[in-house]
Amino acid sequence: MADDWFGDDTAVAERERRRQEREGRRAATAKRRRRAGLLALLATLVLVGAAAALAYRHFHNPAPPPPVALKTVTVTIPEGYTRAQTAQIAREAGLTGSYMKASLGHEGFLFPDTFELEKRAPAADLVQLQLEDFKRRIKGVDMSYARSKNLTTLDVVTIASMVEREALLEKERPLIAAVIYNRLHDGMPLGIDATIRFATGNYDRPLTESELAVESPYNTRLHAGLPPGPIGNPGLASLEAAAHPARVDYLYYVVKPGTCGEDSFSSTAAEFEADVAAYDEAREAAGGESPDTCGE
Repeated sequence: MADDWFGDDTAVAERERRRQEREGRRAATAKRRRRAGLLALLATLVLVGAAAALAYRHFHNPAPPPPVALKTVTVTIPEGYTRAQTAQIAREAGLTGSYMKASLGHEGFLFPDTFELEKRAPAADLVQLQLEDFKRRIKGVDMSYARSKNLTTLDVVTIASMVEREALLEKERPLIAAVIYNRLHDGMPLGIDATIRFATGNYDRPLTESELAVESPYNTRLHAGLPPGPIGNPGLASLEAAAHPARVDYLYYVVKPGTCGEDSFSSTAAEFEADVAAYDEAREAAGGESPDTCGE
């Protein structure tokens, strides 16, 4: 009896153990299912929230309007213009502020070009564009010959500003530059009336005797050597000519009658006097007017 009872008790215990294992497995399965359900619910809530947020932004934060196109103004500065002449263009273009104040000390280095600016932009913006343009252009000019003559960049710009005012024909820029170099070498006054026009501000009328005799460091009839600084803002062609003058021995030039912008160049005072006599004779025949053909 004792052995039978023991065997029955063992079977009962085994059945109980198996029952508990089955219940444990069912509980674990149920727990996993509940966790998966919670995760699915959470993911659904996240997706619904994101969709709701997108819908809210769509209806409450419409797309920004397209950017407004800036209104601009085109400003063209002719070659050779002075700061004062450029200031007038800046005013006419509607730029604000003082161009003269913004450009103080930069005569000669305000490169003449065409620029695009915002309407009503400060004149100082134009000055900055011109200075940056000059720096880019001057890098391409070979200064080796000018330096061999002990000329600085400022000297070359000063010569270029005179060439810009004096030369009407492209081919004559290096010739006029050569006259300046040769006169500097010989210690002769340059005698360039464009410097007197800069000193007096007379750019349109014939120079009077009193203007030609004006006491100014810019009067190159009275003072030898270069003027104190540039008399305008030269373009690239004049800068190139000032850095690389023609290799000629000319010391003089005067307007050649019967041409438009062409000059007669000479190396001696006698040749120059003959050219001046021909000019004066043609001028007298023209009733005191310039004997060129530019107005025809």
